[in-house]
Amino acid sequence: MTGDDQPLRCLVTGATGYIGGRLVPELLAAGHSVRCLARSPDKLRDHPWARRTETVRGDATDEVSVRAAMEGMDVAYYLVHALGTGRDFEETDRRAARIFGEQARAAGVRRIVYLGGLSPSGVPERALSPHLRSRAEVGHILLASGVPTAVLRAAVIIGSGSASFEMLRYLTERLPVMVTPSWVRTRTQPIAVRDVLRLLVGCARLPYGVSRAFDIGGPDVVTYQDMMRRYAEAARLSRRVIVPVPLLTPRLSSLWVGLVTPVPGAIARPLVESLRHTVVCTERDIARYIQEPPEGPVGLDRAIRLALQRVRGADVATRWSSAATPRAPSDPLPTDPDWAGGSLYTDHRERTVAASPQALWRVVEGIGGENGWYSSPLAWSLRGWLDTLAGGVGLRRGRRDATRLRVGDSLDFWRVEEIEPGRLLRLRAEMRLPGLAWLEMTVDRDPRGRTVYGQRALFHPHGLAGHAYWWGVAPFHAAVFGGMARNIAAAAESAAAGSAADGSGPAGSGPGESAAAGSPADGSQAAGSGPAGSGPAGGR
Repeated sequence: MTGDDQPLRCLVTGATGYIGGRLVPELLAAGHSVRCLARSPDKLRDHPWARRTETVRGDATDEVSVRAAMEGMDVAYYLVHALGTGRDFEETDRRAARIFGEQARAAGVRRIVYLGGLSPSGVPERALSPHLRSRAEVGHILLASGVPTAVLRAAVIIGSGSASFEMLRYLTERLPVMVTPSWVRTRTQPIAVRDVLRLLVGCARLPYGVSRAFDIGGPDVVTYQDMMRRYAEAARLSRRVIVPVPLLTPRLSSLWVGLVTPVPGAIARPLVESLRHTVVCTERDIARYIQEPPEGPVGLDRAIRLALQRVRGADVATRWSSAATPRAPSDPLPTDPDWAGGSLYTDHRERTVAASPQALWRVVEGIGGENGWYSSPLAWSLRGWLDTLAGGVGLRRGRRDATRLRVGDSLDFWRVEEIEPGRLLRLRAEMRLPGLAWLEMTVDRDPRGRTVYGQRALFHPHGLAGHAYWWGVAPFHAAVFGGMARNIAAAAESAAAGSAADGSGPAGSGPGESAAAGSPADGSQAAGSGPAGSGPAGGR
């Protein structure tokens, strides 16, 4: 490849996901230039590193956009997969990997780096779950592309915001006594996200002749039961009582996980399936090419402590939910006022607020998660539970950051589609619905200079069921949406009155100061700032 002291030009797919969103700032910190391939470039707009990268619009299954993205690149990172896109996701993964490899070779790319899943030793690939089997097949396709390829195979990834860590955290914290599936006694080899990123960056400079798969893992081989007990110790919880039973199938286990944790069943199932077999590293050859830090790889206990520190400090750079939720709608809000796409129902509310626009905006941007939705808690909780029972994400995803939002953030069962600091927040629904829905909140001033809060709920029905849904819930709009508008206005007025009473003036930042500062990946020493949204099979 190029000399060790020369920066490389790196293409990153999956930059809107959990791992990709953390890899980009690490590559920049290493001195490389980065181009991101994304279906929705706007989702990267508010990341603290966005202005230091180039972003091109495209899809991994589209030859034309992949070819354009590959032009002039030295290294191409493949961090995407089609899990949850439908029953034919294996064929989609297969086609995308072939296109990626072919276009990398045609463009003269010198290295492909792929993060896949660690397969159990001695188990034929045909006997693996569809998810693990597809991840293995993608690795084979890329290795056969004619471009030197490094396939990193990881099991459970431990880091703030990873699906595996969130599953571990919520199961342990919420259930002091657990009747668990037998897979909690299966051995696995977790790895800290910090080490995953270090190895991904290091693979960019592997010798040209190295083209193979590498097992990667931390220094600890443990059972999931061990991990729960060690998490409880790190979090200073009482000792957990764990009773394994053989009756819960992977499907039932994933539903159980989906009810107890924020991780929906569609994402929990591949994680659970990866724990059915012993999954440990059979070699550590990667250490021959990429030097380990002086203190060695991060152990499980330290990885848990680092992740907890990030979570408690509200310093989570990316989360498992950073990527689009499987089967969630992605259509943007129609902007044509005479929209010809069919019915578009709206519920519009507007209130004058006795507070500054800055005070009102802080309430708007802080909505959701532990802050709630300023409306009937019972109604929102019921809607969240109904969505969970229907296989949706429910209300449990919460927020990445307690006070700041950016485009692409998940927010309970919504996703931030647009944000104009100090003025506009638009959310797109990701709950199960017979149509598409948006919730839009605005902050403005009227001709008399008074602060005005605007709120619109919009719904595009799909078929008769969609129309029936809208009119079925319409009688509750006054309580739900009307109550939300009143309570948001009241919260802003209360905060403004409190600030005036103690003489502190407006707390926090003004509308032009909404971009959250970034942070490096868990425990890493990279300078600068730092989401298939996915990590490998079995451990995002």
